[in-house]
Amino acid sequence: MGPTSLVDFILQPPVFHPVLPYMTTIFGGLTHGKMVLMQGMVFVEAERFQVDFQCGCSLMPRSDIAIHFNPRFRSRPHVICNTLQNGHWLEETKFPQLPLRRGEAFQLLFLFGQEEVQVSVNGQHVLQYRYRLPLARVDTLSVFGDITVKSIAFLPSNSFDASRTEYPVAHPMQLNSSKLAVPYSHPLPHGLAARDTITVRALVCPEPEGFTLSLREDPSHILLRLSTCFRSRALVWSSYPDEAAGHSGKVTTYFPFHPQRFFELLLVCAEGSFKLALNGIPLGQYDVPWLAWDLVTELRIEGDITLYSVLS
Repeated sequence: MGPTSLVDFILQPPVFHPVLPYMTTIFGGLTHGKMVLMQGMVFVEAERFQVDFQCGCSLMPRSDIAIHFNPRFRSRPHVICNTLQNGHWLEETKFPQLPLRRGEAFQLLFLFGQEEVQVSVNGQHVLQYRYRLPLARVDTLSVFGDITVKSIAFLPSNSFDASRTEYPVAHPMQLNSSKLAVPYSHPLPHGLAARDTITVRALVCPEPEGFTLSLREDPSHILLRLSTCFRSRALVWSSYPDEAAGHSGKVTTYFPFHPQRFFELLLVCAEGSFKLALNGIPLGQYDVPWLAWDLVTELRIEGDITLYSVLS
């Protein structure tokens, strides 16, 4: 099922270096498959911090908290999860494993399922907590305590792989990284294969003309290219089986990109084809039977965007 409107393509931009205590609205609320990625540093003398997924932002009376994630570092480090309903805390759940250390960096990933949230720390599964309030009610995130937060990102899951049970790879978000300067080139010395994915997370510049993502056999031979033109408002794919022939087509009849808008573009390699998704919404499958994925040696990104992460 495709998007019902262009509003469906709005993805909440990441937040960098927020001042704690921090509270923000979650665009569109929480839904099954959504992820929240948080990067930060625990204070050297930290006692505790908490991440709350709330049903509103009221202080008097206090909003319900559907998911209260509360690492504590005194005595034996552990995590408390709980739910606040009608001003009263329900029975808390204690998790004795806490792979967080004082004075160390961390990457927290919250993955929201149908009935429970799963939490990983630095790629390691820590806990799963069953919802006691409907996930659809959650629309606010608040963070405070003895940590420094470097970034918070709100991300969709792989829309082409709903059956996967392991954690998706949550690549760190980087702000003003010289390694992600555009034009950006990423070598692929072992090529690509069917089921491989490329994920690009970026922000469109204020006055863009366009940007391209190309997969190359060598610097002079492009095998597959995605081109975005803001003047003609078109997203087009082009494939070149050899130097003399080319194939191309529009990806969508509408134009889902906008200036100063954050996006996540997902390209999935398939046998004789490729799939695209934008902000978790599938854009379709496109046949390229002449394309040999194993010949791809370079990913190159050019144009009017600021990159936050590239994963391949």
